[in-house]
Amino acid sequence: MAASPPPSAQTHFSADGFWWWDGAEWRPAYSQDRLWRWTGQGWVPTGMPAPGPGQSVGLTLGLVLGFVGILVLVTVIVIVILLAMANQLTNVFSNVSAALGS
Repeated sequence: MAASPPPSAQTHFSADGFWWWDGAEWRPAYSQDRLWRWTGQGWVPTGMPAPGPGQSVGLTLGLVLGFVGILVLVTVIVIVILLAMANQLTNVFSNVSAALGS
């Protein structure tokens, strides 16, 4: 771990516990890899395993599939609406064409 500033008498944590006040600025209470937590006196292990390189694949895949699913659903709804309105749209375009004198 990198050297941290000396603990201050004013050290306290934010409401969410992710930040601590050192008397001059807010600092992260967890290390970047989330393996260490600042207690106000020093860094201690959190006991959480480090996230592996493949652990976010499921989340990414779920988000992509969800986005594609929503896109397909919206496409189907738009096609159904356009098919239901086909005669009305044809009528509108023929009226516009007649009004323009084409």
